[in-house]
Amino acid sequence: MNETGLLFSMFVLVGLSTQAQDEIQAVKEAEKSLKASTNLTWEANKQLTANDFTNAESDYRRAISKSDKNAVARFNLGTAYYNRESYGEAFGRFKQAGETASEKPDKHKSFHNMGNVFMKNKEYQKAVEAYKEALRNNPSDEETRYNLALAKEMLKKQQDEQKNDQNQDNKDKQDQEDEKDKNKDQNDEGDNKKDNEGEQNEDENKDKGDDGDNGENKPEENKEGEGDKKKEQEKKPNEGDQPEEQKQQPRPNQLSKQQIQNLLEAMQNEEKKVQEKMEAKKVKGKKIKNEKDW
Repeated sequence: MNETGLLFSMFVLVGLSTQAQDEIQAVKEAEKSLKASTNLTWEANKQLTANDFTNAESDYRRAISKSDKNAVARFNLGTAYYNRESYGEAFGRFKQAGETASEKPDKHKSFHNMGNVFMKNKEYQKAVEAYKEALRNNPSDEETRYNLALAKEMLKKQQDEQKNDQNQDNKDKQDQEDEKDKNKDQNDEGDNKKDNEGEQNEDENKDKGDDGDNGENKPEENKEGEGDKKKEQEKKPNEGDQPEEQKQQPRPNQLSKQQIQNLLEAMQNEEKKVQEKMEAKKVKGKKIKNEKDW
């Protein structure tokens, strides 16, 4: 081997040695960080047991930030949120734990608890999928299997209710459409009735108009009256009669024939009244024989 080859080999060995040292250093740092994260997790667990949620949450968060390999801190923080009914934050931590976990038992727990969150939120389809994933990592877990069966039952019930609601909505819509059609038919019937009445009235008025024009339906007495009036009007010009106001007025200090006739009638009436009074006195003076009822 020449000098150049020897030097190249030496550089390669030095490079590999340096890379190996960096990797070893990285592993040591990761182990150190995981150890510190684990210690904080233990502290958080003790604080949570003592019902000190505030400090426990803080230490869990510090533990998570220390190491991206600490699935336990994420899982335990998710459990703490779940117990406080903060299901949204709990689900996020369980999901992180499932993605971080390298062992199947840890993945099983994470997906199992994710299924529990979905059940709380009544998202039964998602719960079924989460429990199935949990069983893939631990097929022998009876609790997960029971939860899966319950989730399937609740999903079926939910789907049936949704189907019934949809059917009821469709029925309500159909009833509304039927009611609209009924009202429309009634309105159309009313309009047709009005049109028929209008046409009938129009025909009646037309018949009346025709009768008036032809003069066929006028009462007979009206015709005769009109004929007599016409004859009278035709007669007056021939007889030389004039309207009352156009007759010759009587001279002053001279009674007209009408005035003389009125005076005679008045005198006759007075004479008649005198005779009636005389007859009344005669009747009054006549004695009436009283008869006794034995």
